[in-house]
Formats: sequence, structure tokens, C-alpha cells
Amino acid sequence: MNTHGKLNYVEFHSKDLEATKAFFIVAFGWSFTDYGPEYTAFSDEGLDGGFFKSNERADDIKGHPVLIFYSDRLEESLAEVKTAGGSITREIFDFPGGQRFHFTEPGGNEFAVWGELPQ
Repeated sequence: MNTHGKLNYVEFHSKDLEATKAFFIVAFGWSFTDYGPEYTAFSDEGLDGGFFKSNERADDIKGHPVLIFYSDRLEESLAEVKTAGGSITREIFDFPGGQRFHFTEPGGNEFAVWGELPQ
């Protein structure tokens, strides 16, 4: 549902759209709709969005925002990211309120996954 004043859509660069799509399909079970050879979109993943063909990339080193997934099985999510071809840029670490790790997907964008601290 579209709500005035709320985040509605996010777009990312990708140097390799096919590799980016394959990664998110395997790691998180996403599906995509292609809009020509240089744009693909996802929906119903917490926030709708898309990837467009570009040699740029988003990471926190350059000061870009990092979108963060939630996981109730952080170790399993880490393994799934690796299996899907993601590169871990920061192994699991504690922060106030939980644990998380950072990774880049094959298109070059950095994301993170967080979960609750183990009981």
C-alpha cells in the first residue's frame, strides 16, 4: 500500500544484473520482473525496489546507506549468503541490541543482516 510520506521504493546500482538476481534468488528467495536489459525490479520484500545497470556501487565506505535484513537464524543466513556467492565484508559482530554481519552481493552493493543476541 502506498502511504504519503513513507518510504516506498529503493533503487540500487549493479554492475552485473544477472548475477545480482541469481544471488538474491538463492540467498533470500526473491523474484524479479525485468524491464528491458538494464533494469530489474523486486516487490513484497519489505520494501519494493529495483537494480539498474551501472558500474557504480553502494557501500558504507563511500557513505551510502546500508539496507539491513532481519534474520531469526543469523548463522544460517550467513551460510546462505556465502552459498549464493556473496562476499562477507564483516563477520558476525555484536552491537547494542543484537548481532549482524555485512556482505556485498555480486553486483557490488553492500548490505547487512542482523538478528537478536543469542539467549
